[in-house]
Amino acid sequence: MKPLSQGQIENELKVYGVVANCELSGAVLTYVELLLKWNSKISLTTVTDPTEIVRFHFGESFFAGPKLGILHGRLADVGSGAGFPGLPLKMLSPEIELYLIEPNLKKAAFLSEVTRELKLDGVEVVRFGIEDLPIAYAEFDVITSRALGRYASLLRWSRNRLSPVGKVALWVGDSDATELLKDAHWTWRDPLRVPASVHRVIVTGIPNLA
Repeated sequence: MKPLSQGQIENELKVYGVVANCELSGAVLTYVELLLKWNSKISLTTVTDPTEIVRFHFGESFFAGPKLGILHGRLADVGSGAGFPGLPLKMLSPEIELYLIEPNLKKAAFLSEVTRELKLDGVEVVRFGIEDLPIAYAEFDVITSRALGRYASLLRWSRNRLSPVGKVALWVGDSDATELLKDAHWTWRDPLRVPASVHRVIVTGIPNLA
């Protein structure tokens, strides 16, 4: 398999509106190498082509930062798995205070290694499921999740963990988006279509007070 170059990474990310400098493209390259190394031992992603990893994991994560205003504040990435979208959003906006919520021990270990290798400050790997997460983890400005499923329970939990100006941002397929938009406990924005994707969107919402 042909290795990635930083120039190739920079070109691929342009499709998603990201102008990557050498520092960011170098960090993406390091992350991809770590992901493939760990993925040979534990299941982190079904996407194993390096170029597709840049597009599907990094491009789609980076895209949401400026488009949805996810640029600062406290962010909880629920069911973080391999770290998407939380870690790319942190890479793009270092001022984000990031909590990677991942109950699986091996996946949490991977997240910790990526954080160390990329020298990212302000990142905490939280090894809990949301149903067991201590109440001290709250007042999040953004709660993200990518293809997690179990959205009804996630939304119920999120209502009690968001800050007064907080929102959820969910990377989902069209069918899941249709179901989410029926939840009357939330006010939803129109789904944001992911570039170069036929069926994937990002849905954002804020909880209704009533």
